[in-house]
This record gives sequence, structure tokens and C-alpha cells, in this order.
Amino acid sequence: MNQHARTWSRRPNSTERIVAAGTVISFSLFVLLTIGVFYDVGQSLDRSILLFFRSLDDTADALGPAWIEESAAELTALGGYTILSVVVFISVVTLMLARKMTAALFLISAVVTGSLVSTLAKRVFDRARPDLVNHMDVTFTSSFPSAHAMVGALTWLTLAAVAVRFVSRPALRVFILVGAVTIALMVGITRVYLGVHWPTDVLAGWLFGAAWAGMCWMAANMIGRTFRRRNELGQTS
Repeated sequence: MNQHARTWSRRPNSTERIVAAGTVISFSLFVLLTIGVFYDVGQSLDRSILLFFRSLDDTADALGPAWIEESAAELTALGGYTILSVVVFISVVTLMLARKMTAALFLISAVVTGSLVSTLAKRVFDRARPDLVNHMDVTFTSSFPSAHAMVGALTWLTLAAVAVRFVSRPALRVFILVGAVTIALMVGITRVYLGVHWPTDVLAGWLFGAAWAGMCWMAANMIGRTFRRRNELGQTS
């Protein structure tokens, strides 16, 4: 059996199996959640969680002091297209300067296609924004799924998935991945706190973003084992 055939026939390792399972579960839950939203399942829970972040005396006032409101507005920008575009641009240029052209092309392709899917999903579902509370951020599109949560999750997780391929220390790999997950979670929570999304919008964004990042990670592993320039994608596990 030649080297190419051996590459394709190699069984997935434990990490790949875990990521594959997580990807399937995330995407399946996203589909189930989408069906539930379509049939207005869990609307009362959506409303309760949204109102939890508002003052009991005035729903126009977010819970907590003014500095928390300001912090939420700043943190939510980490899932916006402006910040993400800058971060991805810097990352791609860094990879190119390091002569990791395959990784750079892979990163930008994964993020751009994921963003396009998010835009398409919003147009298809066309869910109205919450009308229970005042919006504390400017919005231009429909509500489901949350683009900040979805694109933020897929971007930060994909960035982490690419970064860990060039890191050998397990502890540092874990730190990078936990950091990406933390940012994605904070972005999603702030969208609800600011009153511009139903909680199910955010949950859907997280689930699809995680599934997309998982698919990208597995695709990177496949590319890294089969193409001649696989060294440009770092380690395959």
C-alpha cells in the first residue's frame, strides 16, 4: 500500500472522534432548536431570561451599574464584523509572513464561508428582534440566529483551531481553546443583556458556530494528511 493510500485509511484518533461527535451533536441540536423556534416552543423561557437582565422597576434599564452596561457594549464588539475582520486580517498576514500559506487560505475560507451561511440563515428565518425591552445596541438585520454569537463563535474557535496546530505544549493548547470559548460565550451573553437578541438566537449561533469550527478542524486534519504542503497546516492532532 502506498503512502497516499495509508494516509486515507488511517483511523481517526481519540481527539478526532471527540471533535466529530461534538460537531454532530452541535449541528443536531441547532436543527432541533431551529424547529422549536419555528413553532414558538420555549417562547416563555426566552422572555423570562431576557427580562432577567432588566431592572424590575424599569425594563428600559439593564441590570447592574452603568459600568457593566458599558463593558457589555465593548465586549459585544468582539463578535462584530469590524473587530473580527481586523483580527482575521492580522492572523492571515501573520501566517503568510510565516510562510504558512495553506493555513492562511484555510482560515480566511472557513471564516468567509461561515459568515455567508450566517447571512443566508438570517434572511431565511427572518425572525423579529425582541420587543420586550429597549435595544442598547444598533441592529440592521433580523434576529435568528445571532450573527454575533454565530460568526463570533466560528471565527474565534477556528482561529484557536488553527493556532493550536502550531503549538506543541498541551497546556498552552488548552489555554488557547478555553480563551476562544470564553470570548464566544461572553459575546453571546452580552447580546441578550443588551436586549437585541432572544436567548434562543444566541444559543443557535453558538451551536452552529461550534459545529462549523469542528468541521473546519476536521477538514484541516484531512488536508494536513493528504496534501503535499501539509507542513503549512501544522500538526494534525
